[in-house]
Amino acid sequence: MARRIVLTMLALIGALLVSTVVPLGLITTGHERASFKEDTVFSAGGVASFAEGTLADHGSGSSLARALARARRAGEQVRVYDIRGRVAAGNGGDGMAVPTATLGRVLGGGDTVATGIGDRLRVVVPVRNDDGVGIVGAVVLARPTTRLDQRLRTLWLWLAAVAITGLLAATVTAIALARWVGQPLNALDGTAQRLGGGALDARSVTGHGPPEVRRLARHFNAMAGRLETLVHGNRAAMADVSHQLRTPLTALRLRLDLLAQDADPATADELTGAQEEVSRLSRLVDGLLAVARAENVLVKPVPIAVDAVIRDRATAWRPVAEERAVVLKQDCPGPIRAMVGADHLEQILDNLLANALDAVPSGGHVEVSASSNGDGIQVVVADDGPGMSAMQQAQAFRRFGTTAPGGAGLGLAIVHRLATSNGGCAALSDTPGGGLTVTLDLPAAPGPGGS
Repeated sequence: MARRIVLTMLALIGALLVSTVVPLGLITTGHERASFKEDTVFSAGGVASFAEGTLADHGSGSSLARALARARRAGEQVRVYDIRGRVAAGNGGDGMAVPTATLGRVLGGGDTVATGIGDRLRVVVPVRNDDGVGIVGAVVLARPTTRLDQRLRTLWLWLAAVAITGLLAATVTAIALARWVGQPLNALDGTAQRLGGGALDARSVTGHGPPEVRRLARHFNAMAGRLETLVHGNRAAMADVSHQLRTPLTALRLRLDLLAQDADPATADELTGAQEEVSRLSRLVDGLLAVARAENVLVKPVPIAVDAVIRDRATAWRPVAEERAVVLKQDCPGPIRAMVGADHLEQILDNLLANALDAVPSGGHVEVSASSNGDGIQVVVADDGPGMSAMQQAQAFRRFGTTAPGGAGLGLAIVHRLATSNGGCAALSDTPGGGLTVTLDLPAAPGPGGS
């Protein structure tokens, strides 16, 4: 945003300067050139007034000679023609010849002619009688444009300096404005990222930037405070309730075990069913504690060797798979590295493999694979079990969202929480041929094996 503010202001100021400085320079240049031309014509007219006495009255020409001398000292070259087009006087200099057509037009009663020749401006003015009607000759005066060109260069240099100074001032102002607006927003963005990453105590600075940004920071802090209170209250209540339930459940299980030892067969069967319900309730309590711990985690991503973790967890779960006559395979051409929290990938795979082995019947298959897709790391756990319907898949990541007998419905909730807290995501889909596929997208670690 800061870059856009700076570029926008520079573009506006640049357009304003161009639309102001360039026309001003052109207008001033035109005025200077017109003034120079008028002054040159006036000087030629002054020489023409002295030349009239010589050409018309056949005077001595001393006044004309003095005028020609002054013109020479001023750097002007002058030549006087009579009515027949012959040179009557002059102060020297080459390049003063006038085209016959131009001279004839002026001697024939035409107006003054001004043309540029090299670094000089040449004007041809008629020499008129005292009555102002008859023409007795013409004066050609060439004045150097060196001083004019120097003044115009100075003018354009000053205008360029003004434009550059304006742009520099606009740049400094734009950068200061961008920092004034952008830095509080960047700080607020960083705070929002920390809050989203689990740092519920993250707060934004409220004393910098425009009033709108300061007000936004105050509202954000108020929202973060309420969110922290709600989340901590919810987590604490869940953890406390789950922890308090474990002790009476353990005592209840022990009492049922004692009663079952001396009970008759019919009573023993009922007590066995009660023990199974107590075991299910214990698993539910353990799952709630696991969810509370997963939701209370503040992720500090570290580079993890995904291929090594997959091999380790597949080796750990292979005896369970063999006991249930399920084929557990792995496919992970290494090395593949992801940025996740310590032990998080192990927890994710343990929950997914436990769910898959519980769902797949004897003779089934479970496969764990990983690959790098350029933007991140993808971990896939696929089985050929009964799978899930579309509705079940939509609810599977919610707490207690299970249809498995005796299941707590918390395993996939833990997987989803750990995946999202690491900046990734989890998705469910049907395995080709039947079954369920869980796909995890995780951020890749920098360097070889990452994206």
